[in-house]
Amino acid sequence: MAYVAKPLAVVTGASTGIGFELARIAAQRGYDLVIAADEPRIEEAAQTLRGLGANVTAVEADLAQLEGVDELYESILTLSRPVDLLMANAGIGLGHAFLDQEVEAWQRVVDTNITGTVYLIQRIGRDMRDRDNGRILITGSIAGFMPGSFQAVYNGTKAFLNSFSFALRNELKDTGVTVTCLMPGATDTEFFARAGMLDTKVGQDEKDDPAEVARNGFEAMMNGEGDVVSGWKNKLQTAAANVMPAGMLAEQHRKMAEPGSGKQ
Repeated sequence: MAYVAKPLAVVTGASTGIGFELARIAAQRGYDLVIAADEPRIEEAAQTLRGLGANVTAVEADLAQLEGVDELYESILTLSRPVDLLMANAGIGLGHAFLDQEVEAWQRVVDTNITGTVYLIQRIGRDMRDRDNGRILITGSIAGFMPGSFQAVYNGTKAFLNSFSFALRNELKDTGVTVTCLMPGATDTEFFARAGMLDTKVGQDEKDDPAEVARNGFEAMMNGEGDVVSGWKNKLQTAAANVMPAGMLAEQHRKMAEPGSGKQ
């Protein structure tokens, strides 16, 4: 019996956390997958997702580099199938004071969160526009609404993505391509350990369930919504950020993210 191709979803940053949960939901909804991350664990994720009945192509590539994005895109082209869903989720954080950070460290945050993400969206988005069909989900953050003391570069990249998603959505409003921005708060993933923030208040506080965050984002994308803030506490925080002075927001963020602000 000939294989009938399922619709195809592409998920970046899919080895763990929100990205893996997005991929899992897509597999459960009947999508085949191309998943990508910059670590070998992407193949472990692929094995798990294949158990849900999806055909899964795993790509280990450095999406902070244009060449890594090209590698992922070429892997998609070999399937000779259109991308129905693009979930651009890859991202990294970086704690501590900006002036104390190594150039290579903060540059990697910018290159991963902004340059690689935008380049991938442009490559796949052009194909979607040519077909007049497709859905794009961008993982922004409520951090993009706050000046991120001791997370300055990361919050800045998320402010960029939040803004970029709404601009792209408007540019595509007369097409069959939708753009949705998922804006989670602190989520129970490896983010804070990787960012060197386990000694901070935000690093130690209770966090949102990545499966729930992913479900909210996936549903918003499928409904064609412009954005979704996951979690009622995060909704309140976002509403407050829209009216509080920037200096007050920066001080509030400092209390959460300054090294040593957590319990000793």
